Amino acid sequence: MARLADYFVVVGYDLDKRGGSEGQGHILQRFPEKDWEDNPFPQGIELFCQPNGWQLVPERERPSFFVSVLTDINSERHYCACFTFWEGLDNPQLQKAEASEVDEDEVPGLVQPTQVFAPKSLVLVSRLDHTEVFRNCLGLIYAVHVDSLSVPLETVIGNLLTCVIPVAGGSQINESPVCSLNLSVPQALACDWLLGCFQDQPCQEEREESLRTITLGAGDRQVIQTPINDSLPVSGSSVAHLFRQLGIVNVLYLFCAALTEHKILFLSSSYQRLTDACRALLAIMFPLKYSFTYVPILPGKLLEVLSTPTPFIIGVNSFFRSETQELVGSMTLDVIIADLDGGTVTIPECVHISLLPDPLLQQTQTALSMVLDPELEIADHAFPPSSTQPSTLKIQDKEIRAVFLWLFGQLFHGYRWCLHIIRIHPEPVIRFHKAAFLGQRALTEDDFLMKVLDGMAFAGFISERGPPYRPTDLFDDLIANQVERIRQEECSPHKVMNHIKELAEQLFKNENPYPAVAMHKVQRPAESPGHNDPKNLAIFPPLDDVTVQLFIDHAAAKLQTAPPVVKAELKGMVPSGPPLGDIVDRHGHVLANSARRLEVVRNCITYIFDNKMLEAKKLMPAVLRALKGWAARVCLTQELNQHVLQNRAVLDDQQFDYIVRMMNCTLQDCSHMDEHGIAAILLPLVTAFCRKLGAGITQFAYSCVQEHMVWTNMQFWEAMFYSDVQNHIRALYLEADGGEQSTSSRGQQESGPAAGGQELLGALELASEQSRLWPTLSKEQQSERVQKEESTVFSQAIHYANRMSYLLLPLDTSKNRLLNRSGIGDVESVSNSYVTNSIAGSMAESYDTESGFEDAESSDVANSVVRFINRFVDKVCNESGVTNEHLKALHTMIPDIVQMHIETLDAVHRESKRLPPIQKPKLLRPILLAGEELVMDGMRVHLISDGREEATGALGGPPLLPAEGAIFLTTYRLIFKGTPNDPLVGEQVVTRSFPIASLTKEKRISVSLSMDQFIQEGLQLRSCTFQLLKIAFDEEVASDLAEVFRKHMHKLRYPQHVQGTFAFTVGQSGKTLVEHKTKDKNQSIKTLSKNLVKSAKRTIGRQHVTRKKYSPPTWENRSSLQSELDEDELSVSEELDQGSLTLSSTIRSSDRQTMSNVVERACCRDYQRLGLGTLSNSLTRSKNEPFRISTVNRMYTVCRSYPGLLIVPQSIPDSTIQRISRCYRQNRFPVVCWRNSRTKAVLLRSAGLHAKGVVGFFKSPNAPSAGPSQADSTSLEQEKYMQAIISSMPSYCEPSGRNTLGGFTSTHMSTSDSSDKLRQPKIGALMKQVMGGKEDVPGTFSRGALGQRARVISLSQPRVSGKARNPPGGKWGSIRGSGRLSAYNPEVGNRLSSKESPQPNGGPSEALFLKQQRAYLYIIGDKTQLKGGKQDSFQQWEVVPIEVCDVRQVKNSFKKLIKACVPSSATSEPSMTFHRCLEESEWMCLLHRVLQVSVLVVELLDTGSSVMVSLEDGWDVTTQVVSLVQLLSDPYYRTFDGFRLLVEKEWLSFGHRFSHRGAQTLASQSSGFTPVFLQFLDCVHQIHLQFPMEFEFSQYYLKFLAYHYVSNRFRTFLLDSDYERIELGVLYEEKGERKNPQVCKSVWDYIDRLNKKTPIFFNYMFSPEDEEVLRPYSFISNLKVWDFYTEETLSEGPSYDWELVQRGRQERLAEEVPDKPDTTTPKSQRRIVWPCYDSRSRVVPDAITKLLQDLQSLEAELGLPPEKWKDTWDKIKANQRTEAKLENRPSFNSSLLMSSNLSHQRRSQGVYLPESGVGSSINLAMDRETSTTSTPVAGRPSTSTLYSQFQSTESENRSFEGILFKKGALLKPWKPRWFVLDKTKHQLRYYETRQDKEFKGVIELAEVESVIPGTPSMGAPKNIEEKAFFDLKTTKRVYNFCAQDSPNAQLWMDSIQSCLSDA
Repeated sequence: MARLADYFVVVGYDLDKRGGSEGQGHILQRFPEKDWEDNPFPQGIELFCQPNGWQLVPERERPSFFVSVLTDINSERHYCACFTFWEGLDNPQLQKAEASEVDEDEVPGLVQPTQVFAPKSLVLVSRLDHTEVFRNCLGLIYAVHVDSLSVPLETVIGNLLTCVIPVAGGSQINESPVCSLNLSVPQALACDWLLGCFQDQPCQEEREESLRTITLGAGDRQVIQTPINDSLPVSGSSVAHLFRQLGIVNVLYLFCAALTEHKILFLSSSYQRLTDACRALLAIMFPLKYSFTYVPILPGKLLEVLSTPTPFIIGVNSFFRSETQELVGSMTLDVIIADLDGGTVTIPECVHISLLPDPLLQQTQTALSMVLDPELEIADHAFPPSSTQPSTLKIQDKEIRAVFLWLFGQLFHGYRWCLHIIRIHPEPVIRFHKAAFLGQRALTEDDFLMKVLDGMAFAGFISERGPPYRPTDLFDDLIANQVERIRQEECSPHKVMNHIKELAEQLFKNENPYPAVAMHKVQRPAESPGHNDPKNLAIFPPLDDVTVQLFIDHAAAKLQTAPPVVKAELKGMVPSGPPLGDIVDRHGHVLANSARRLEVVRNCITYIFDNKMLEAKKLMPAVLRALKGWAARVCLTQELNQHVLQNRAVLDDQQFDYIVRMMNCTLQDCSHMDEHGIAAILLPLVTAFCRKLGAGITQFAYSCVQEHMVWTNMQFWEAMFYSDVQNHIRALYLEADGGEQSTSSRGQQESGPAAGGQELLGALELASEQSRLWPTLSKEQQSERVQKEESTVFSQAIHYANRMSYLLLPLDTSKNRLLNRSGIGDVESVSNSYVTNSIAGSMAESYDTESGFEDAESSDVANSVVRFINRFVDKVCNESGVTNEHLKALHTMIPDIVQMHIETLDAVHRESKRLPPIQKPKLLRPILLAGEELVMDGMRVHLISDGREEATGALGGPPLLPAEGAIFLTTYRLIFKGTPNDPLVGEQVVTRSFPIASLTKEKRISVSLSMDQFIQEGLQLRSCTFQLLKIAFDEEVASDLAEVFRKHMHKLRYPQHVQGTFAFTVGQSGKTLVEHKTKDKNQSIKTLSKNLVKSAKRTIGRQHVTRKKYSPPTWENRSSLQSELDEDELSVSEELDQGSLTLSSTIRSSDRQTMSNVVERACCRDYQRLGLGTLSNSLTRSKNEPFRISTVNRMYTVCRSYPGLLIVPQSIPDSTIQRISRCYRQNRFPVVCWRNSRTKAVLLRSAGLHAKGVVGFFKSPNAPSAGPSQADSTSLEQEKYMQAIISSMPSYCEPSGRNTLGGFTSTHMSTSDSSDKLRQPKIGALMKQVMGGKEDVPGTFSRGALGQRARVISLSQPRVSGKARNPPGGKWGSIRGSGRLSAYNPEVGNRLSSKESPQPNGGPSEALFLKQQRAYLYIIGDKTQLKGGKQDSFQQWEVVPIEVCDVRQVKNSFKKLIKACVPSSATSEPSMTFHRCLEESEWMCLLHRVLQVSVLVVELLDTGSSVMVSLEDGWDVTTQVVSLVQLLSDPYYRTFDGFRLLVEKEWLSFGHRFSHRGAQTLASQSSGFTPVFLQFLDCVHQIHLQFPMEFEFSQYYLKFLAYHYVSNRFRTFLLDSDYERIELGVLYEEKGERKNPQVCKSVWDYIDRLNKKTPIFFNYMFSPEDEEVLRPYSFISNLKVWDFYTEETLSEGPSYDWELVQRGRQERLAEEVPDKPDTTTPKSQRRIVWPCYDSRSRVVPDAITKLLQDLQSLEAELGLPPEKWKDTWDKIKANQRTEAKLENRPSFNSSLLMSSNLSHQRRSQGVYLPESGVGSSINLAMDRETSTTSTPVAGRPSTSTLYSQFQSTESENRSFEGILFKKGALLKPWKPRWFVLDKTKHQLRYYETRQDKEFKGVIELAEVESVIPGTPSMGAPKNIEEKAFFDLKTTKRVYNFCAQDSPNAQLWMDSIQSCLSDA
């Protein structure tokens, strides 16, 4: 029973305290004046009556009503119903104004009303929430007052305060109200009547009639619908309203936010709506109750409450919106704001709301939309039903609540199976096993449920609903009886709806038990016309408190005398509902292992206990795999249980080992929560299994399974403890009742919390029964039971203190092994246990000063364990009500238990060390290079397989990985050496290594090795030599050692300075080995690095020399260059850039040695070879030489990254160069780097222009306003520079003008026949390809024959004699006749040529060679740079804008390429296949682009135009293109010497930033690894594949360079420029300096040395053609992946450190030689070759290598001195040649005969067939069959004759050629011959005709003494001027020659002279 109203209060406006803008309210009267004992009067009501503040208003407002909710200190809610109306009073403003001056606030001219209205509130305070009843009662009081009814107000209020109604049960008490006042009683007799009615009692019939009604005696009558069950909330229609205002999704967000404890703020301009919304939110949370701050209406004065840190649900009037937002904004913005009027919910960014788990969320939304919008479902029906209106609001409200009830039924079903009852008497204490619940529901990952279960609301839910004996309600019924129904129906929305409607009906019935009774009769104030007239309205009168008090006292007295009403509370046992079924994962699939797997587990355990160890060993891997599954783990624990007798099972060593391994494997996959209860079942087993170590010393399994997180999780121990306590208490009562025998505790443990259904049910049933009997027991029995329970808990606490010490103390207690575990003592540990007192208190208590084991350093293991156990004991004992004495006893006991256990462990540890260790493979030592030293000795590791499947045996072959061995860190490399784990290949050795300098990425990983099942820390190390080491440290390696290893690796990978790299430190450092035992593990390394840093500092310091004027160096030819030098000196001193510092003292000005070194450098040798200039002063430079070697950069002041000597046009002075250089990035101005010996076109290189210079540089001088005056001087000088280059070209000097590109020499003109025209390659197509084939290249290619139609020219033109050969022609690569057309549109107009028809294979098409205007100089520039450059028809240069790949692209592409070629893990995803990844890396596209540009440049140079490559900074792409162009154009660069020279010149001297791009030092670490040089080598490799006969070096040579350019073994590729190399003194290392002959500092020396020993670098197919220009195909389809990226040799590691490989092979051979020759069995000569293990080139050598090897071994056998392989080879070649001549067949190189697989090579197919008359050029019909047969097919020449057309006998290098008449020997006539001057071979050869392949004779230039003008002699050609004759005098005779004219003769003489002088 409860009072309907506790207090009635009248609150009015306080006129006295009126200050400022806001007034105040005060309580005028309150009844009763004394507080009720059970319910004190709530404070601060006046604030809540007017939440917006007390204010006077000028007009009367309508009465208002709302209900506020106040919460008192005991968390009781008080409902304050406020009824406010407005009363008039004289305006206090006016009265004040009369007394004083006019107020400043007042606006003059505003008329103040004479009367204002003040609010007055009637407030009912109640603990019951009956909004409508309160509204009616207060309305009635107001009506009585306003309408001046004859009923005294005191009577009505007295009746109201004495109404007593039942809280629940649906009916009012069977008594009439205290008074039913008759309206006829006059006012005056009220008191007398009052006394009379106290004596009068109505008869029984009347009582029945007024059963559910109340009346306040004013002729009113109300029915109160008290709910049947008060545990269900009453919501009216508020939930339906909330959904209408906010919508489904928004409310669901709020719902989840409230459950997961977020802050929620409602805004509305209506107070009642705020209250309703808050009430609705609480209603849908049922059965959970909200336990945080709950203020549906917050007064404006209390807004700062919003800044509370705790969660809340608060409502605020929209009037305060801005203040609210300020407040919320100033906080951490974690408040969710729901605007009821606007229908929005605003969630701040920082707030993450966990939503319902997935299928549930969808189902809930569907159900809600079916309730709220039933028409949605049938909206698309063709024949919709006539009407589908949603239910009425009240019903809809219940339907929505039913949806949420159904939702909670699904979320919480089975929760009672996870309750632990740990005390029954005096009060039940219940704990919830969260981990088991989540595990059984397979929702351990679900964020929402985790948060809900950890929340306060759920804690309240458990403490309220946990007890097994209590009254039940709708939710209990749902969980107990309807879970099955929910499960079956959840997929059918209509069945769900029917269920929801049933639940809704029950909810509605509960709230409206008597729907039939609706007899409301409540007086409302009359709406008379003069009602609002202030004169008619009296002030609400003061009430007579005596009268009201009389009513109250009388009712109280009557209640005391009345017999007590006992409403039997229906308590009963709470049913648990169906147990949680099989484990279901989140997709609903039952997780069960196949029966076969469980069988394997059972068999293995049987074998172990039957001592069949061999069988068990075989099954072990399968068992460990099976144990990944949950069922198999449970099976394991059940099987092990059967082998335990009396809590003990003694095993032998091997059995123990296997059992422990299985336990570890089982525990490893359990999370720290142990949601499946596996650790719980294993806990008794690990203390049961043991082995005897010695006399009285036993080792238990627990000492070997401590490495798991679960043991350090406080929640796990609590759950275990409570579970055991429950079993014991249950046993206690079962014994007490005597009837049942308890099942053995082992049986319980076997089933665990997950499967222990029957036992668990028993415990709760038992508790329920005991609770029912409790009141019937005597005091003694009660106290006896309490004591027994308490003792049970205490004994379990002791037991657990022991168990915890077992699992927390490590075997070797001297180690701090367990200490750095995370997870011990997390705050989380308390979140699951619901403390009976304040939760916050227990939080603080558990989160004590020392959080678990974290403070390892300060104390030892024992203290940490003691503290951990103490915290556990405190917690569980407080919760389960253990007495203080017992708790103290425990605290004294725990240190003793731990100490005792430590002593036992010490003995065990001692004995266990004596056990023979498990045999591990012995660590193999790696072979080291001379000068290479170990930094860290071998650490035992496992090499794990990565994504390359060859080594794992996945593609067939033996599983070489995983392997066990050691990792060694040396000063040069990182080496793994070990043996495969697979016993079948255990005798093989696996080696994987890479240079430490090539490490690109290091990543920590954790690896589980299949057998040991330990998760081990590991490293994944990636190298840019396309290697990956994935290693896991063995357990014997301490983690700090692994860390030391990482630090050293980093130190070696990124030294402070380049001098710290291996190439510099090799052989210098002291002993740097890190011993594993030593204390300071990196002592020696420290000293080493200190020295390095010192020397580095010294070197770095030297660079910052103050600028000073340099005196020029004195060298021999100083006199001739003096003027230039002086000029230079001036310009250096005046125009020195701020950025460029002068060279340090490493070059002394007097040091001639240095400058002669510079002269000797690669560049100069090459310049001389190319005839670009010379520095020797023996020969005066002829004036007509167009270029000179400039020394302007000799001090590296003009450009730091250029070489000291540069080729520039003769006419440009050095001062100009200095000025020009500033226009270019990095000052890298254009310099000549190569000249075409035939066309004399030059190749220049430079960086891109600075942005500002571009437009000025390319501004058209013909623009109207532009003129020299406008352009600045540098721009003009640049133009001069360009002009000087153009002038240097012979074609420019031709008198016939610019259009004669074809005629570089008259001889060329005269012999150029139709074959030339046909062979002329088409540059237009190339241009279009390179520029992207766009038609709208802005104005760049405006000129040219655009109108011509493209024509296909067939080859059926006049037949050319088979011997005709065309010098400008080169070779187009073939791709074996794949008739692919070019991908580019041939129709695009182009300035450079006519329209063309594309040829197959992407080669340029054939068309008529039109003599067209071509620019003399093409500038290849970057598209982005050259915007705005305007072309002009008279300019002689032209810009070709191309898109280049920038270094970032190369870097990213390379990363992807590495991942494609060496993936870190195997994957079956189709998107991750090798080819897909390769494509995505775009590496091939980049190669294609570079090759394409290079081929274009080759074409341009070959047609006589010069080219300047001017891209980026001039040191990446520029270098690639320039080098490739030279390689393609000049056969010299395809030899060993030439290639070396090319790399030294273009890459090293011209300053490619090797150190920076290779990230070789600490400073460049951040820039990352960018393999620009590797890209170049890959391009060379592609060309090599297409032209295998053109290169002297093999593919291995390229791989060797690719490996060593990143290895830092040699100094060659260190540092970024010659300047830096001179700084460090490494540029010119004297030969005599070498202290250690073993250590090669230059990679070239090493290659030379090695090449003498072995033909490894030599290409046997080398058979070059003279003057051969290569034109490779660059389409991606023609490119191949370089096998350097994918191959590996696990038997010996990379083969690029040749000495190591050789020594390794010798060692292996020595091992393989048997002690005694086995004569019994014939030894097979065959052996298996494994692709990724063996070196195929060694095991299966090619024929020639094999023959050379055999020769060597025969020589050795015969005792002959070994001959060098090269000599042998040359001899054989010479023999072949002579034989070929003797047999008189068209001879070609012997290498051709010797190479077996020639038919597959490029040359044999890219052949034109002019003789065969086959037809057009499209038909390259060279069938594979034909080419492989040696017999010629009829009607077609044989392969060899075809070949000979394009193959000259001699390797030629034609420096100059043409027709001369030569006088024969005595009596012989003058004859015209074709002469060829060959600079390379130093010969002058002559041929019968130009097409001839074999020369008639040769004049060795070495024998020539002089070249002089001659005179015509007898028989000389007629009509030729005298000056055309000249003589050549040799040591043997004089030759007489006659040219066509005198200039031609002069040219010949000069050419021969320059050859002589160069020599």
